[in-house]
Amino acid sequence: MLLKRELLEEIKAGKVDLIFRRWSRPTVRAGGTLKTKVGVLSIVAMDEIEPADVTEAEARRAGFEDLAQFRSWLDTMKPGHLFHRIEVGYVGDAP
Repeated sequence: MLLKRELLEEIKAGKVDLIFRRWSRPTVRAGGTLKTKVGVLSIVAMDEIEPADVTEAEARRAGFEDLAQFRSWLDTMKPGHLFHRIEVGYVGDAP
């Protein structure tokens, strides 16, 4: 899963703990970890959901200002793939 440096820094700082992705097949699993440029992330949970089910609170947890900004971002994504909500946490520096 490729994540922009800015988002990684927000996860490391504890400002973001949710990520949304549209995949033909997931590239991470709940309970796993992901090595990134800023350290290791834990994949706490992952659920396949409908984009319409995302709440205002979840959009904010993912770093969006509000649900409207999330929906604008969603409009830029390719349709047709499964949509996932991924809960993440920062573990620490990569070994």
